[in-house]
Amino acid sequence: MSGTLNKVMLIGHLGDEVKMHYFEGGGCIGRFPLATNETYTNKQTGERVTNTDWHNIVVRNKAAEICEKYLSKGDKVYVEGRLKNRQWQGEDGNTRYTTEVHVQDFTFLTTKQESGMSTSPGQSTQSQPVQDDERTPPKTPAPLGQDEDDDLPF
Repeated sequence: MSGTLNKVMLIGHLGDEVKMHYFEGGGCIGRFPLATNETYTNKQTGERVTNTDWHNIVVRNKAAEICEKYLSKGDKVYVEGRLKNRQWQGEDGNTRYTTEVHVQDFTFLTTKQESGMSTSPGQSTQSQPVQDDERTPPKTPAPLGQDEDDDLPF
């Protein structure tokens, strides 16, 4: 195989609100931290241990605007993208480094508004119109040729 692959898939909870930055050319970028957890039982103590990893998530343009509108701290989301490393000079003159996940696809799994109601996982935001007057994510349409009331398992 002569090619390479840079792909990341994460399911986690937002650690903060989406922070937006707008550019003069009309584009924008959104950033938020995403927490993923690993839980296991310590065999020596029998204690349940949870390790949390934090990921720096970056979304651009329309996707960033959708995330800002519908996501808030604590929401569960699936993100898919690629890793990018950045470096810059800090105010103290030291070189700083960070690794970011640049999102190419995402799906809202739960939002705070849904957590009080019955949640419907897997609501995709791809190719969906943005509804300015509501704070709920767009619903994924039923596949062609199927009714929404269809109970068939296949």
